[in-house]
Amino acid sequence: MTTILNQLYQRRAQARVGGGEARISKQHKQQKYTARERLLILLDPETFEEWDTFVVHNCHDFDMMEEQIPGDGVVTGHGKINGQKVCVFAQDFTVLGGSLSETHARKICKVMDTAMRIGVPVIGLNDSGGARIQEGVSSLAGYAEVFQRNALASGVIPQISLIMGPCAGGAVYSPAITDFSFMVEGSAYMFVTGPNVAKTVTHEEVTAEELGGAAVHASKSGVVAKKYVDEVAMLLDVRRLMKFLPANNKIPRLSRVHPQQPMQPGHDDNGLRPALENILPQDSNTPYNMQHVIDNVIDDRDFFALHHDFAANIITGFARLKGRPIGIVANQPLHLAGCLDIDASTKAARFVRFCDCFNIPILTLVDVPGFMPGTTQEHGGIIRHGAKLLYAFAEATVPKVTLIVRKAYGGAYDVMASKHLRGDVNYAWPAAEIAVMGAKGAVEIIFRNHSKDHQATKEAEYTQRFANPFVAAEKGFIDDVIAPHNTRNRLACAFDLVAEKDLRNPWKKHDNMPL
Repeated sequence: MTTILNQLYQRRAQARVGGGEARISKQHKQQKYTARERLLILLDPETFEEWDTFVVHNCHDFDMMEEQIPGDGVVTGHGKINGQKVCVFAQDFTVLGGSLSETHARKICKVMDTAMRIGVPVIGLNDSGGARIQEGVSSLAGYAEVFQRNALASGVIPQISLIMGPCAGGAVYSPAITDFSFMVEGSAYMFVTGPNVAKTVTHEEVTAEELGGAAVHASKSGVVAKKYVDEVAMLLDVRRLMKFLPANNKIPRLSRVHPQQPMQPGHDDNGLRPALENILPQDSNTPYNMQHVIDNVIDDRDFFALHHDFAANIITGFARLKGRPIGIVANQPLHLAGCLDIDASTKAARFVRFCDCFNIPILTLVDVPGFMPGTTQEHGGIIRHGAKLLYAFAEATVPKVTLIVRKAYGGAYDVMASKHLRGDVNYAWPAAEIAVMGAKGAVEIIFRNHSKDHQATKEAEYTQRFANPFVAAEKGFIDDVIAPHNTRNRLACAFDLVAEKDLRNPWKKHDNMPL
């Protein structure tokens, strides 16, 4: 038995050094951790259980049998984050550049199948040179097997991708299907075709960082939800994100006792927030920071923002309200006056659908003067993309509470979780303006053939009549006009009220939202 055990220990030790000390040293010199080091940071101490440690590839071409390294370039298994079970895989760049082979893909598929079967999140750490060229189409088939599982797992278990090195070609599509992707600045990049191909085909001179670095995808493409200065910051922040997410789509949204989505103490006093009385400027056209409203409503100012650098005219993220996990969608007047444009609509729509998939209640904070005008938006498809957000809110069956903070004009009023899109509880602050458009624009259309003095008189009349929340309240479109300082209490009460709502959409194979 001693001999056999020694053989086991030797084999395990060999697997744990991956591609060898020299390649590990090179990885460290690039300010990158190894696959196993990353998992030790991500997971709770002493909870990682590795699977398929001794798996090797079965490729006989190009002398590959001489490069059989246990694990075959990916570390897989399961562990816990904040006590919650998760399945994980981490590509090991020290082994053949982390390239994906048929057996490498099979290992990933195995943990994904397990995650689906037991109902826990799956987190993938991507650091790979791409398809293993020596295996040809078998490697491509491996990618497709992973993609298929990503699609089937979508909306069933949370899927998170961490881009910690190269991620190119077909490899980018798995992170694109997952719920949230994160990137490290400087050492990670994503693109379908690299700089060399771009130079050959389009004659563009571009670096990997300029083409698909973290800054590009966090601010321009919107592919990743966040970028980080280093790997440790990313791994620790993902641990924080997991505190807001349920294990799967069957976890009750309101469970006060379930260990995988606990209701936590709100660390509250009486819930009153006098600071909210002074956030709105006197002039309704003056911008302010909607984040200040959020911070004064949620627990401990603990807000996990997503896509902060992309489509900054709308805010999305997770928080807790008196212990309850919620998703927040809010217009941001500091950027484009809070208008809805193509990017903002797409960003918010995907977030709303994620929350609806996993029974996370949605709080919508509204200050929107309308959709962004202009040929760029119209030719880019603002109608189709704006419809995505409308569709997402209309389809969602989770508890939806809406607060109109200031402006809610035109079709954008409808889109932002209005009562007409099955908003459960809809509030407004006293300074809210709910109308087809602003008073000046309305008067210039209605009284376009009248004098400026007459228009000025009518503008004041229009403001008095429509630039307030009471017309909508009279019609029952607003459930109540609330005092700003009591917003936190009223919102928490609203979520308590609708916590156990039972709303179901008509049966369908799947919807056909305007993609």
